[in-house]
Amino acid sequence: MADGSQTIDGDATTRTDGSGHAADDDFRDPVPRTEGYADLRSYAALGDGRTVALVAADGRIDWFPVPDLDTTPVFASLLDADDGGFIELAPTVPYRMRRRYVRGTNVLVTTYETDTGRARVTQSMNVGLAGRLPWSELACRIEGLHGSIPMGWSVEPGTALGTASPWVERTHVGPVLHDDGVTIAVQTLGDMTLETHEQACRGEFTAEEGSRHLVVLSGTSGEPVFLPGPEDVDRGIDRSIDRWQAWTHEFHCDGSWGKAVQRSALALKLLLHEPTGAIAAAATTSLPESLTTPKNWDYRYSWVRDTAYTLDAWIGFGLREEVHSALSWTLRTLREHGMHVFFGLDGSIPAEPHVFDVPGWRGHGPVVAGNRAHDQLQLGVYGDILAVARGYVDAGNLLDAETGRLLAAVADEAADAWHRRDSGMWELPELHHYTTSKLGCWQALTCAAHLAELGQIPGSSDRWSAEADRIRTWVEDNCWSESRGAYLMHPDSDALDTSILLHARSGFDTGERMSRTIDALRADLGSGPLLHRYSGMAQEEGAFVACSFWGIAAMALVGRFEEAEQWMTSMLALANDVGIWPEMIDSATGAFLGNVPQALSHLALVQAALALNERH
Repeated sequence: MADGSQTIDGDATTRTDGSGHAADDDFRDPVPRTEGYADLRSYAALGDGRTVALVAADGRIDWFPVPDLDTTPVFASLLDADDGGFIELAPTVPYRMRRRYVRGTNVLVTTYETDTGRARVTQSMNVGLAGRLPWSELACRIEGLHGSIPMGWSVEPGTALGTASPWVERTHVGPVLHDDGVTIAVQTLGDMTLETHEQACRGEFTAEEGSRHLVVLSGTSGEPVFLPGPEDVDRGIDRSIDRWQAWTHEFHCDGSWGKAVQRSALALKLLLHEPTGAIAAAATTSLPESLTTPKNWDYRYSWVRDTAYTLDAWIGFGLREEVHSALSWTLRTLREHGMHVFFGLDGSIPAEPHVFDVPGWRGHGPVVAGNRAHDQLQLGVYGDILAVARGYVDAGNLLDAETGRLLAAVADEAADAWHRRDSGMWELPELHHYTTSKLGCWQALTCAAHLAELGQIPGSSDRWSAEADRIRTWVEDNCWSESRGAYLMHPDSDALDTSILLHARSGFDTGERMSRTIDALRADLGSGPLLHRYSGMAQEEGAFVACSFWGIAAMALVGRFEEAEQWMTSMLALANDVGIWPEMIDSATGAFLGNVPQALSHLALVQAALALNERH
């Protein structure tokens, strides 16, 4: 790999399958920023198992918490263009560019072309010989391909969302940046200038045919910084490529959607917090779901629901370490704290939200740390937990006795709790008898009965099965509307809710009623291939990406494969150039909205592809 001969997922920007693989190799001009902010569609993601860096199409890193994803970020111009901080590396003259991930990896390659030459930048969050490094190591390798291109770089930490002031220390090993307890050393390789300022460091160099330069950031928080030699970091890029490709080699998704599935699996891998096994719902906080109403949330937490869906996909891929780690973390955390909707990545109960005094992306604040939904009652969590335990056992694994007792208690609780009103899957303030909340309890009880019959959990399978039958009858009698031709959001309203689509996959309904519900949802909540979450949301926010993929999966599961395949093709055309998906998309403009990369979007894509592949 040291000669830069890595295989890249295409080398252009026109997408064909949602994976970033392109049909041509045209270069493009960089998209200008608006008021200092890049379009959310422009971001690619790098990661190392602890944190994620977002790289805009113009080569600037606008988001990079060090060393953990939920650390207050010292590089956050994503949310504060003036004072948030960034890392920049690009030609200093007008250029065209194209970018792609190295195939089977989360290592990004951007090729720049000017009137005088061409150069390639490879960016990686490096791993070590034994796996994840105990520090953050962001490496940028610049190779001259032909001619010459003048290049510039800068590292400018920000104010930690308005809470700290960065400063630069000149040391015997080069510049060291300090910011809110975070220490970041900057190293270079190759012939380049390096200027230090009070709050930043910058440099310039020329990429010529055959040249090789490196810019490295090594960071920690509250601990010493280990500085590997730049040559070791350079080799670390190739080692990271090899390790990513070894990981993707362990699973396969055949069929027409294989590339998109692999890219989504790699994005999900970035959101696994390896020190604990927690899976973050997204890599960012406070990116707006709407440009007209304040809907900004912090998703750098581990939702039980998202974890369950991720594990379901990974079990299907045959992955082992990630499944065991995430499931064990979830069960330990539930035993310690009881049933909650989500937890901190360290397994803690989230603190009360804090609002930062910064503008937010393009002025669409607020910018928050924390999320108030953690203490809501959401009955669907019962089904999420029992379903993933069932999938784990059905894959040939065993539960320990303590886990068995915990899951039996969860089932007993679900058998009683389904009578209660809750906030539903969408974490709403209005308490209702939401249809999918009841079905979460139904799923929990059917899975519990199955596990009991296998001898994996103690308890009465007869009681759980009987209660599941009562829930089914209640939903069929109270939540179906013949006039609407669909399952209702709850019996007190004629509103529709796309989360019902998940219960084709759960096995509740793959018949005529579910098929009619799909059509009703597309008619009432759809805009092209996109779906809004539930009735009324088209006026308030973007279309929720996962909902469309749920619809595709449900359509396949009711036997409408050709329609589902057409829908899948239309959806995948909406991905960005490197196959990264946000939470929402503006159905009128195609602009990305909400936090990114969003686990639920990538998970739903994977589940849709798996459902479609069941035909073959």
